[in-house]
Amino acid sequence: MTTLNHKTRQWSYFSLYFIWIALFVIAPVALIIYQSFFGLDHQLTLANYKNYLSSAVYLKMTLNSFVYAFLITLITLVISYPTAYFLTKLKHRQLWILLIILPTWINLLLKAYAFIGIFSQTGAVNHFLTFMGIGPQQILFTNTSFVLVAAYIQIPFMILPIYNSLVDIDPAVIQASHDLGANNFQTLWRVIFPISINGVRSGVQAVFIPSLSLFMITRLIGGNRVITLGTAIEEHFLTTMNWGMGSTIGVILILIMFLTMTLTSGTRKAGTRKNHGKA
Repeated sequence: MTTLNHKTRQWSYFSLYFIWIALFVIAPVALIIYQSFFGLDHQLTLANYKNYLSSAVYLKMTLNSFVYAFLITLITLVISYPTAYFLTKLKHRQLWILLIILPTWINLLLKAYAFIGIFSQTGAVNHFLTFMGIGPQQILFTNTSFVLVAAYIQIPFMILPIYNSLVDIDPAVIQASHDLGANNFQTLWRVIFPISINGVRSGVQAVFIPSLSLFMITRLIGGNRVITLGTAIEEHFLTTMNWGMGSTIGVILILIMFLTMTLTSGTRKAGTRKNHGKA
């Protein structure tokens, strides 16, 4: 009787989880897929997918989204890995981690407007450039400003998984590397980095996938010069009211995100098998 009650309680917990997943994950995705097969005349059609695959404009947007996401991910990785490694050497690490997390609690819109003030013609950056004799430059509404601001916003999501993987490394492994004659750089490159590679992959997923569909930062920081799939979806849903085409681009983004997760997960498993084989 006790076992039966325990199983009933477990199923009740799982049922709540499945209901949540069905309502807030499966249903919205299914609605987007369903809507993607309708045109402006509300008739079932495959024209949206045909237009996407045959349009140079949409293909260019897709390429732009990949390029921007790659640059944002690369910048955050280059900054985050040394930062996470340095954090593992500090005292009061939890305090420093809290300071890194704090910016994520600030509303994204507020951070975007703060950078608008910093990068504007009368902002702090141009004041510094004028002081250095360079003169004010057009920094806002450029590709560079968009990538830098997006990378700044995404940095905590790269640091945390890398830090978690680094802090879990057994100090005895590092000590063994030094005992075998490896210097600090060799230990970092051949021992620490391979062990922490799963944290790097998790960070890449956490940054690259959201960066594919940015739209608010592209408008506020990049202006109309930065065009991505995220801005195209916003345009179709809020301006042209072509929900079918907007849903089609959304479906394409979902497929790209699943493909990215599958590729990184597959690499992770292959790397794990390889390491076991070496052991």
